[in-house]
Amino acid sequence: MPVQIILASASPRRKELLDQIKVTYDVYPVDIDETPLPDERPLDYVQRLAAEKSAACREQLNTEIPVLAADTAVILGSLIMGKPKDKADALAMLSQLSGQTHLVYSAVSLRGHEHSQAVSITEVTFRRLTEREILDYWHTGEPVDKAGGYAIQGMGGVFVESIKGSFSGVAGLPLFETAELFSKQGIELFK
Repeated sequence: MPVQIILASASPRRKELLDQIKVTYDVYPVDIDETPLPDERPLDYVQRLAAEKSAACREQLNTEIPVLAADTAVILGSLIMGKPKDKADALAMLSQLSGQTHLVYSAVSLRGHEHSQAVSITEVTFRRLTEREILDYWHTGEPVDKAGGYAIQGMGGVFVESIKGSFSGVAGLPLFETAELFSKQGIELFK
């Protein structure tokens, strides 16, 4: 089957989610500066990063194939939590999320015959975590490259007391919003 899109991400979760909906793709990750701009609102932040990733990929490949990029951030209050920088950062993030409700913003950018974007916002509540659980979870290796330092689709799922919104959005690619963008650009899922 011919390639339908280019995925501007090396995320195994995004690949799994695209596989789940039977989209054919090639992978071409791009590296951009993910530092929030001064006073940048979380919603603007994830939308900007997703758009910059799809633009950078499209420019580097100089392709007509639609390019899909996404960005996910965990938001606690006004704090934007991306991927932890190191062990101390991951432990701090998980300690802050313990017993709290946070938001997960997941923005999707698709560049085909036009540029379109969508955002999923999901409310996630963590149960109280012990210091031992947080440390043991770090040692699984799972928090390393995950926004907020956890993977809802992995062992981090045991910390989640409740979720209101998109499970796939928290995992890194909101499928409902992604399918809507595909439809706008003529990418058929059910052929």
